[in-house]
Amino acid sequence: MEIKKQIEKIVVNIGIGKLTQRPQFKDKVLPEVIKELSIITGQKPALRQAKKAIANFKTRTGDPVGLQVTLRGTRMEDFFKKLIHLALPRVKDFRGISVDHIDEHGNLNIGFREQYVFPEINIDHSTVNFGLQVTVVPKNKNREKAVDFYKLSGVPLKK
Repeated sequence: MEIKKQIEKIVVNIGIGKLTQRPQFKDKVLPEVIKELSIITGQKPALRQAKKAIANFKTRTGDPVGLQVTLRGTRMEDFFKKLIHLALPRVKDFRGISVDHIDEHGNLNIGFREQYVFPEINIDHSTVNFGLQVTVVPKNKNREKAVDFYKLSGVPLKK
């Protein structure tokens, strides 16, 4: 089964709100996060900025609050295979993905607490620690058909 025909896109998101409090965020931390996400996905991420100021979160309009990568085509297919066969088995105490992580449109949402589950990232050389969220968007918006596709493609779903 060809993955490109079944999946529309894969979106990888990172929230960098807490990292902005670190000293020299714009000079050292942000470029390091962008570099590591580029290594993981094979594509440069887009910087997402705050749309309005929120005092409790110490953000102003235009402050960087996240990074996003949208993968399509061959990069999407390669990332999906790497996610299933390399990254998920490296997650600590991993027992499968719950079917509850698939929404009514068939989107599969997976969250990672650390970027170190991806084999390209070396723990010894990395200076920042961040979590990321991966959303797999299928072309078919039917939940049952999406669940069947994920099972056939090798996604380790819990029963």
